[in-house]
Amino acid sequence: MIDIGGRSLRLVCEGPEGPGPTVILEAGSFGLAADWAEVQKRLTAQGVRSCAYDRAGMGFSDPGPLPRDGLAIASDLEKLLSAAKVKAPYVLVGHSMAGLHVRLFAVRNRDKVAGIVLVDAATPEATDQAMLRTFVGHFTTVSNFAGWGASAGLFKPLVPFMGDKIGLQGHASREKRWAFAHGPHNRTAAEEVGQWMQASEQARKAGKLDPAWPVSVVMAGPGRSSWKEIQSLPARESRHGYVENVDKAHHASLLGMQYADAIVRGIDHVLAAAKANVAA
Repeated sequence: MIDIGGRSLRLVCEGPEGPGPTVILEAGSFGLAADWAEVQKRLTAQGVRSCAYDRAGMGFSDPGPLPRDGLAIASDLEKLLSAAKVKAPYVLVGHSMAGLHVRLFAVRNRDKVAGIVLVDAATPEATDQAMLRTFVGHFTTVSNFAGWGASAGLFKPLVPFMGDKIGLQGHASREKRWAFAHGPHNRTAAEEVGQWMQASEQARKAGKLDPAWPVSVVMAGPGRSSWKEIQSLPARESRHGYVENVDKAHHASLLGMQYADAIVRGIDHVLAAAKANVAA
């Protein structure tokens, strides 16, 4: 638990500190540090330092001030990394909605960024698509119900069946299942989802990713689509881009035991390209 100025955020760092970049893992909507347990396990085995955390009001972290938009989240992460003395440069990894938070943090902290990994992630430009705006509207409604339902105890009977869609092990799986039915966690997650369009606009206004930054995009699900074209654009705009699609994975299971290696490959690409950039 790291004090960031009168409130604390929970930080989980694994792997040895070394000369290379630190991998910072940002969970998607309704996510927490446990989402990254399998990825962290594999990175630690490679000797790579990584840190995941619970955003304010979620998991074990103290609540933060409203609204929980992109600026609030990026500001909290800046304070957290500074207070915990997590050394830069960073490879920023964002899943799902966290693609927006990673983008905003990166362009606010350009001198601290070594590269980006987007895991089945949203981009600010995607909100130009009517399909995504419709999805966000529906998802906001469902998220508000989740916040109410978890607070009323309605989700507890569903924990064995729906609590861990990622496919985690041991303590991480138990933590994910606990969060699934935890009222405050779900209410804050719903507030974040409600700020999706605002967070997207904040990230867009902040600026573009530096094309010199290596960018990996790892996606889930079979086939090609206009949505995947949008998702992969940041890698295609990078001078050191990498794209991998895992046909058999779905949006959540991409982080789990079966498919986490795909994310690690994306991180490995960025670490190698970042090292080459420094050497050049």
